[in-house]
Amino acid sequence: MTITSLKTPSKSDEMLDRLLLRQEIEEFNAAYAQALDNGPLSDWPDFFAEEALYVITARENFASNLPVGLVYCEGKGMLRDRIFAIENTAMFAPRYMRHFITNCRVVESRANGEIVATSNYILLQTLFDRPEPTLHQIGTYYDVFVRVDGALKLKERRAVYDNLLIDNSVVYPV
Repeated sequence: MTITSLKTPSKSDEMLDRLLLRQEIEEFNAAYAQALDNGPLSDWPDFFAEEALYVITARENFASNLPVGLVYCEGKGMLRDRIFAIENTAMFAPRYMRHFITNCRVVESRANGEIVATSNYILLQTLFDRPEPTLHQIGTYYDVFVRVDGALKLKERRAVYDNLLIDNSVVYPV
């Protein structure tokens, strides 16, 4: 091996970096699902950067570049407000949620350090008074990650659902 080959990253080095990054995002998504499914919900905002954007929107709105969604939160403060409302002011039937996040794909690593990624999600819901789980949402996360103190954080998460109809109670974050 020559000195030159040590200075120039090979295709296999780039592939390894990409695989490690994808694995890191998959671990992030597993922890994200764990927090939403098993709580405490107050941990959820910690997955986001301070100046984050979180949107739940329909596929048609996303395709038409319409910014408003079913849920729209700008900044970590709005995420905390959402959790406060869920835990202290909202009235809804008790339920269990289960997130399944799969097919993670790193789309782009930007020069400014942002990482663009997508993942598919399925969200199941079981109401306490009904024994059978129901399909709550199916969709795709369109994410932009940044590093804050070395850890991945969401700068932007757009949960774009495919359902033509959704349950009338989107209580918990997707």
